[in-house]
Amino acid sequence: MNKIHRTKNILLIIGGSVAVIIGFAGFAKYLQYREANLPGILAAEQGKNHIEVGATHEAYSTNPPTSGPHYAEAAEWGVYKEPLPDEQLIHNLEHGGVWISYRPGISKDIIQKLESMVSIFGSKVIVTPRPENDADIALAVWGRYDTFSVSEYSDERIEEFIKLLKNKTAPEPFAP
Repeated sequence: MNKIHRTKNILLIIGGSVAVIIGFAGFAKYLQYREANLPGILAAEQGKNHIEVGATHEAYSTNPPTSGPHYAEAAEWGVYKEPLPDEQLIHNLEHGGVWISYRPGISKDIIQKLESMVSIFGSKVIVTPRPENDADIALAVWGRYDTFSVSEYSDERIEEFIKLLKNKTAPEPFAP
């Protein structure tokens, strides 16, 4: 190979390497932009270990929890009139679900609006009362959550959360 061909090859390798580096930098910037523009609050990952029903475990870092030790069996998608164990619902989040929870005692009108999200968005949405909520309403997916009072309620806020995050952040979104 002569000197001109070697020089061309070296320039092609350098140019290709620069393009790859620029591509990675652009992708990293996109991920930062995307993360900053998603609804809710990013939560620290607490693992995805399965535990026996009733087993003790470390405290969750968010309220409601968005990851961490949980039961091996998820709840059926849909509307519940009674609270379910956090450990069971975390399994739903692990499979890409959205958990809408509310403090008992909020208006029946708001509860009906929350429950209607199941029929609007279909599977992978679950609605439950949850007395432990710090706020009136909480939305949760794997690793992300949003909480707010009844006075801050809007269908758009909830719909955006579901549209942008359902089946997007979970480690096992393919499961039913």
